[in-house]
Amino acid sequence: GSAGAGAAAAAGAAGDTAAQGKLLAQARGCTACHSVDGSPGVGPSWKGLYGKTETLDSGKTAVADDAYLKQSIADPKASIVRGFPPIMPQQPFTEAELSAMVDYIKTVK
Repeated sequence: GSAGAGAAAAAGAAGDTAAQGKLLAQARGCTACHSVDGSPGVGPSWKGLYGKTETLDSGKTAVADDAYLKQSIADPKASIVRGFPPIMPQQPFTEAELSAMVDYIKTVK
């Protein structure tokens, strides 16, 4: 069953990037403000965040999908979630790092 092996490898790769994203989040200090258990923090909790509709300061809503999360990590001031201060520092991330972070956030349920 080479097809099964391929699927397992693909799943393993996604798990690896999520693990990289978790380490990156810890190394960059993200988890100091973003909880993963739903508890309130300086920034929105990552628990159940992926796919959730958030209300922004502007009154608009945004779905926390890949594009929104990548933009929010790369340019934190672009879309501020209502009720949170715009204090997240902007840091340089590669596209691969952004993808890994989003893969990790997807696993925080």
